[in-house]
Amino acid sequence: MAAEARRSQRTGCTTTKAASRATTRTTKNSKGRNDKRATSQERPTAARIRRVARETFGWDELRPGQLDAVQALVSGHDALVVMPTGAGKSAVYQVAGLLLDGPTVVVSPLIALQRDQLAGLARSDAPDAVAVNSAQRTSATEDAWEAIDAGEAEFLFLSPEQLAKDDVVDRLADARPSLLAVDEAHCVSAWGHDFRPDYLRIGDVLERLGRPRVVALTATASPPVREEVVERLRLTDVRQVVRGFDRPNLRLEVHRTSDADDTERQLLDRVAEQRLPGLVYAATRKGTERYAQALTDRGLKARAYHAGMKAADRREVHEQFLDGGLDVVVATTAFGMGIDKPDVRFVVHAQVSDSLDSYYQEIGRSGRDGAPATAVLLYRPEDLGLRSFFASGGADEGVVREVAAAVRRHTRDDGHPVAASEVLQELDVPHSTLTRAVNLLEQADHVRVTDDGDLEYVDPRGSLDDAVDDAVDVAETHKRLERSRVEMMRGYAETTGCRRQFLLGYFGEELTEPCGNCDTCTSGSAEEVAEEQAEAVEEAAESGHERYALNEHVVHRDWGPGVVMRPEGDRVTVLFEEVGYRTLAHEVLDADPELLQPE
Repeated sequence: MAAEARRSQRTGCTTTKAASRATTRTTKNSKGRNDKRATSQERPTAARIRRVARETFGWDELRPGQLDAVQALVSGHDALVVMPTGAGKSAVYQVAGLLLDGPTVVVSPLIALQRDQLAGLARSDAPDAVAVNSAQRTSATEDAWEAIDAGEAEFLFLSPEQLAKDDVVDRLADARPSLLAVDEAHCVSAWGHDFRPDYLRIGDVLERLGRPRVVALTATASPPVREEVVERLRLTDVRQVVRGFDRPNLRLEVHRTSDADDTERQLLDRVAEQRLPGLVYAATRKGTERYAQALTDRGLKARAYHAGMKAADRREVHEQFLDGGLDVVVATTAFGMGIDKPDVRFVVHAQVSDSLDSYYQEIGRSGRDGAPATAVLLYRPEDLGLRSFFASGGADEGVVREVAAAVRRHTRDDGHPVAASEVLQELDVPHSTLTRAVNLLEQADHVRVTDDGDLEYVDPRGSLDDAVDDAVDVAETHKRLERSRVEMMRGYAETTGCRRQFLLGYFGEELTEPCGNCDTCTSGSAEEVAEEQAEAVEEAAESGHERYALNEHVVHRDWGPGVVMRPEGDRVTVLFEEVGYRTLAHEVLDADPELLQPE
């Protein structure tokens, strides 16, 4: 029963009896491939989609958005699916994959997350799933490929880094996948909070794979990020399925601390106030171990979890938490990806996250069952300095120059593009280093990646210095954006207005009234701020001053184009392409009407 319950928890769907599932396993055709009963002439109805979900996975119902996304995919469209953490995004590619003829490739950023997803599929009546990643033995990788080639496995999980390897892409092309699922799709966007250069390769390899249908999945994507995901992944005839970000059952609280000792005291006291089980997030490995020991000393069953632990120990903590053997897991932020546990009652952050995007994902691991849960942030302004430091990484100018020079030389001398593997061998640098340099040069419009995955210099007679400078500028833009996200985290922690209004506004969603379920609403300060903002709006209307609308495209005289993310009574927050998030006072804008103009 525990496994069956977790199967339901993974997607938030209702589970039928195991006996019903056992009689409806997916059949095989004469080639061993799963018979998915769908062709371009015969597209499944909603009833048929629900039946596959029920008979294969045991889900009596599909949640809002899941059915819409599956219907879009099986009807010939690409799809962008934006749903809150715990809303069951994985169900979209799982059901659609069974209804499209050919294997399903799932691009997933973390090996630990891939393992969770593989384990979840193994607990269902779905066809086999395999993985290709750097953590497994060569023999296991070959077994995975053979299972895909023979039609014995339906789902293939791999990391985006694998797509930088020509041999991997060639084998994928031979398998003729019908569906490519891109998990954590916001990673492809330079405006996304977790931009990863390797994700940019996904759009480049689509044609080489025979252009399968694509579903991009994410829990955090503001309108500008969505636009870039569609562009970067080269989605065609795309259907966007976006469900609200609000999780009204989560109570939001922020508590200031004065120093490290005060943080630990408050953390222990806050955890003691909460219903169990729960998660505590700490910024460092030492912090997870210290807090876990302190909680254990108070009589709780608590364990630390971080990347420095042995894999077997991490798995043990994971399983103990899922099975109810632990009250609290104290972890770095990697823990929680793909966790199938709906009854987490609290998430406490000992330090600020690197962005509101990350924070929203992390607190979204609580209260997935819809029952009340609490998200507590222990806030010390000095901790923001550490986050700013982590966000300050730039481009390795020397590597960028070497890569640009090599690609330009081959393009100029040979008259045709050069294989990435040849540049890799020539420069003797890691895959990830080459990929990052190529991505910067590509975004700077100096290098083009062909449909075959080769590299071509756009203007082989042009200035190498210009190419390097432009690539470094792109990296600097990314860095400014990351730093601005840290400042938005500060804004959330220090606001006296409704925290939920602030959080939803960051994602381009408007909450017209204070939520009533956060600490500022309880204290009354949120209501005071709301009244002040209403008065400011009224005064502006009377004086004829312009106010900006949510998600409106604007242009700043110095900072260029942007999108309004949070309109308020006396200020407006805009996400600018070049400088990131900026908050502008209406008093300044009213005094200089040309400073910020509608696009």
